[in-house]
Amino acid sequence: MYLHQRNNWWEFSFDKEAVMNKLGPVRARQGLMLGRMSSLGFDFQDEAMLTTMSLELVRSCEIEGEVLNLTEVRSSIARRLGINTAGLVPASRYVEGIVEMLLDATQHYDKPLSDDRLFGWHNVLFPTGRSGLYAIEVAKYRSGEMQVVSGPMGHENVHYEAPKPERVPEEMHRFIDWVNADNGTDPVLKAGIAHLWFVSIHPFDDGNGRITRAITDMLLARSEHSVKRFYSMSSEMKILQNEYYDVLEKTQKGDGDITAWLLWFLDCFDRALSSTEETLASVLAKARFWENHRDLFVNERQRKIINMQFDGFFGKLTSGKWAKIGKCSTDTALNDIKDLVDKGVLRKNDEGGRSTNYSLVTE
Repeated sequence: MYLHQRNNWWEFSFDKEAVMNKLGPVRARQGLMLGRMSSLGFDFQDEAMLTTMSLELVRSCEIEGEVLNLTEVRSSIARRLGINTAGLVPASRYVEGIVEMLLDATQHYDKPLSDDRLFGWHNVLFPTGRSGLYAIEVAKYRSGEMQVVSGPMGHENVHYEAPKPERVPEEMHRFIDWVNADNGTDPVLKAGIAHLWFVSIHPFDDGNGRITRAITDMLLARSEHSVKRFYSMSSEMKILQNEYYDVLEKTQKGDGDITAWLLWFLDCFDRALSSTEETLASVLAKARFWENHRDLFVNERQRKIINMQFDGFFGKLTSGKWAKIGKCSTDTALNDIKDLVDKGVLRKNDEGGRSTNYSLVTE
């Protein structure tokens, strides 16, 4: 018996004490992370959000076996949010669509969920009406059976069988009403329950996982009353992909208790919050540098190249590279560099002569 085959299956039961004991520390970590990020300047917040939202989309698609171009995703998000960043490239129609879905979910987190809104998300995921080689029903709930299987033809292993198609509209009506209602459930816990609930209904021919994670992001944004995203749940779910599918399958085939799923979801959320420091290391280092040098006067060339030191500048910094990047003469480059050495921002490395190069002083 699957979870959705139980009577009143949507009245989820779980060990409240165990879940609340896990939820408290996770919510505290969430608050600390948000407080730290809010102390950054707006430009650094935008840069952090651009990084994490790009990773969120790329990793969410990787879970489904799709590979997106990170630069395209980043460029699409930056253009749509009006974030100034270097190296923007054109994005494919599919990338533009999936970016549109995530931004609608997170930038309009307080907007009610509806059939039409979900159909819009589904439509931008499958603008051609096909999933790979196959035509699918787009922007409507499925009219056929749905199974999650693995293994070769004739020896398939059925991991999950979704509700019959005739049940889907009623199941979705109940789900949407619950998502939109102020029912007293903690918003982070609500995100975890909604994730399980939506993927249990599996209402579409394809794209259910990506839309599930968009709904999760929407509800987590509601939990923070903020459009700014500084962590990626999908990145952690990708790392823990085997665990993710395993706990979902066991919960679907279990006795109706969803405690194990909620504890796993909260652990995953905790890991996502903890990974913020690592994911945004260059952004945070850059922010610390400019905070420590807030009285430093530099020209635009100097600011640009200093920032590049935090963004993965390739190779050693020489006067020749400075002149090329700054679009200036070698003499101007040397003057820029000498000025920053005198100010203690750059140091001259040991190599001399034609190998003379410089490093940023970050201590």
